[in-house]
Amino acid sequence: MENYIITVARESGSGGHNITRKLSEALQIPYYDRDLLRMASDISGIHERLFGQADERIGVREMLSSAEKVYTGEVLPPDSDDYTSTKNLFNFQAKLIKDLAEKESCIILGRCANYLLMDRPHVLKVFIHAPLEARVARVADLNMTWKPKEILRRIREEDKRRAAYYRYYTGEEWRDAGAYDISLDSAVLGEEGCVEAIRAFLPVFMERF
Repeated sequence: MENYIITVARESGSGGHNITRKLSEALQIPYYDRDLLRMASDISGIHERLFGQADERIGVREMLSSAEKVYTGEVLPPDSDDYTSTKNLFNFQAKLIKDLAEKESCIILGRCANYLLMDRPHVLKVFIHAPLEARVARVADLNMTWKPKEILRRIREEDKRRAAYYRYYTGEEWRDAGAYDISLDSAVLGEEGCVEAIRAFLPVFMERF
């Protein structure tokens, strides 16, 4: 099989991170999440903390603004006044994701990767979701000290931020089914079931190319 990329977007509390890690182990290919921040920092010379602050977080003004499609692919030079702007930080991550896609088979979690790689062949775009009550129950199992109302608030807030981040940088809707090749309910399938579903679908998907 030729090199391929799997992008994974997920609702908060759906188990998407665990599914990505297990899929990486099953396929024996690397996955990239927050380590992209360190890698982008190494390349750009910009402190990793700044990438962390911009990572899937935008301000209230941006959240309330209309879609801007600010991603252009252009990375600014170090002497630019906007070198550490949120837009340029995103562009650094985007360039890194595209470079990784050229070099190896891998899995990329979040960061609008499905949009950034939409014109490339051999990119399987996955969305992991689950009913809200199932996500609340899952988070409650992992955080015994959190009350259900607090968990519900956190999940809704995180989903809102992810949707706003995606809309701001792509002009598209994060949950739009048309942006993905396969959408899986982790409450129905479980984490292992999602991994097996993706593994089973992958060779069928690759036959299209």
